[in-house]
Amino acid sequence: MDIIQTDIKDVLIIEPRVFKDARGYFFESFSKREFDDKVTPILGHSIDFVQDNESMSSYGVMRGLHFQYPPYSQAKLVRCVRGKVLDVAVDIRKGSPTYGKHVAVELTEDNHRQFFIPRGFAHGFAVLSETAIFQYKCDEFYHPEADGGISIIDDSLGIDWRIPKEKYLLSEKDTKHALLKDFDSPFDINISLY
Repeated sequence: MDIIQTDIKDVLIIEPRVFKDARGYFFESFSKREFDDKVTPILGHSIDFVQDNESMSSYGVMRGLHFQYPPYSQAKLVRCVRGKVLDVAVDIRKGSPTYGKHVAVELTEDNHRQFFIPRGFAHGFAVLSETAIFQYKCDEFYHPEADGGISIIDDSLGIDWRIPKEKYLLSEKDTKHALLKDFDSPFDINISLY
């Protein structure tokens, strides 16, 4: 796999080696050995994924921008196995030089890209295709009492979701998250999250 470092430290795009022939294709979607060999040196610590999730959504669905409060914060490795999504990580670590900045990447069934989102980031995505199946690995179990989020429709974040506003489909919960300016982050750049 190839690792593409982004403008925000530790937010990584991962491109697997895909082997194609007349029958179709094959690739390793995850290898702990290779992940540890290539990603751990960049992060300075290992990641132990403990839970896999999958969602199916239709065009215009926007999920996020989610995180879990400490001590249950999560790092995620995400990918789109059918369709196309715009996936976004927003830095919400107090004191970070990139606080409030984001990285956006298009994940598709054709490019097979994966996106690594460290702890201390809010995460969300928008479905750009008719439907999309989205999978993600998490390094902490889901804890409903630790749910958190910032508004996915906060214009101050400068995210171009590539969907007309009248086509946005959000859950009721996701319409109630605070704007970044009204948000008191539980994460601090000077405190280890791992």
